[in-house]
Amino acid sequence: MSANLSALAYLLASICFILALRGLSNPESARPGNMFGIAGMVIAVATTLALPGVVSYGTIAVGVLIGGSIGTLIALRIQMTALPQLVAAFHSLVGLAAVFVASAAFYAPESYGIGVAGGIMTKSLIEMSVGTAIGAITFTGSIVAFAKLQGLVSGAPLIFRGQHLLNLALGIGLLAIVVWFVASQAPSAFWAIAVLSFVLGVLVIVPIGGADMPVVISMLNSYSGWAAAGIGFTLENNLLIITGSLVGSSGAILSYIMCKGMNRSFFNVILGGFGTEGGAAAAGGVEQRPVKSGSADDAAFILKNAGSVIIVPGYGMAVAQAQHAVREMADALKKEGVKVRYAIHPVAGRMPGHMNVLLAEANVPYDEVFELDDINSDFTTTDVAFVIGANDITNPAAKTDPTSPIYGMPILDVERARTVLFVKRSLATGYAGVDNDLFYRDNTMMLFGDAKKMVEGIIKALD
Repeated sequence: MSANLSALAYLLASICFILALRGLSNPESARPGNMFGIAGMVIAVATTLALPGVVSYGTIAVGVLIGGSIGTLIALRIQMTALPQLVAAFHSLVGLAAVFVASAAFYAPESYGIGVAGGIMTKSLIEMSVGTAIGAITFTGSIVAFAKLQGLVSGAPLIFRGQHLLNLALGIGLLAIVVWFVASQAPSAFWAIAVLSFVLGVLVIVPIGGADMPVVISMLNSYSGWAAAGIGFTLENNLLIITGSLVGSSGAILSYIMCKGMNRSFFNVILGGFGTEGGAAAAGGVEQRPVKSGSADDAAFILKNAGSVIIVPGYGMAVAQAQHAVREMADALKKEGVKVRYAIHPVAGRMPGHMNVLLAEANVPYDEVFELDDINSDFTTTDVAFVIGANDITNPAAKTDPTSPIYGMPILDVERARTVLFVKRSLATGYAGVDNDLFYRDNTMMLFGDAKKMVEGIIKALD
């Protein structure tokens, strides 16, 4: 394939990726957005394989067969509720790929046209260093995020004395080693960059608690993009540079949106260690106050006699895999003439758009799903707010208690509804470790139990 034809094909693939990002910004256009992304990737892969420098088709075929088989198996077996940890795991692979490509380029520079062993071009050494560092941080950071989300390790922030000073010292040390590597091209310097970056990846993520996981996922997404861009510079592949930059910049913007949704700065998330492990540990010190609790029959009676209902899904719905039951309940209410809508908070769940994905999987109509800014004012005229596993994002302390760690965070104003039905296993705090005053209000009825079983009980009572 000629250089002009490959450049044209890469441009077409880049346009497809841009259209994919545009489509994924809205649930209604997400499906065609995915199709644009698939088309762009097919064009990119086909064009790359047709380049004259590609000769090891047998090795490539084996890699595609192994990777494709693993990907297909995961796609068929993975539950939609496990999507956050899946995304984190995939981010780690992008980071590791960046380290592998950089090491291959360092030991065989002639194959990449960047010089000879011991005489690699300075700009290539800098690109190699940056790609290795970002890739290694992305790899271990994503592994830690995966382990936290999967429950393999504690989701609580791990904070120790002098942590920030240690990270600062390691960061300065990393820069010094990069200078050493560029000046000497010593293999020991290259691997020192990799090892130190692997360590930094762990230390950056371990102090981040469960409440900040949406930001972590989008942040790691950004890192993986910049790692891919670094690979692009090493391989002198313009398409990889463009797509990596698209992912990196979009991930950074998404991180900003997530931080805004929690009224926190990016650095506050990285340095703050905000959140607990599911709230269970924090709940022990909370003063127990009387609450009004009810059954599925009580909830069904209230819902059936309501004129309007707003459903607020949270991580508890994802854990219980109750999205299909929630949609079935909503359908039953609509048959009774009840107006049903869904309210989504920007940081509900454990990744950006987590609740939107689950509701879409349950075939909830897109026109019934609203973001916080679009529906928050409607709670005052709503008969019932049905909260299912969403704790911190409905906590009035964010507006009333200046001493609360979540003070200033935009929340869904469910307490303004005439009645609040709150589905939760117990009175334990959420990931932020803050007691929710909403539990004890006169217009709140707690529905204790597994979210899916409770909703199924309501459906049965409605029938």
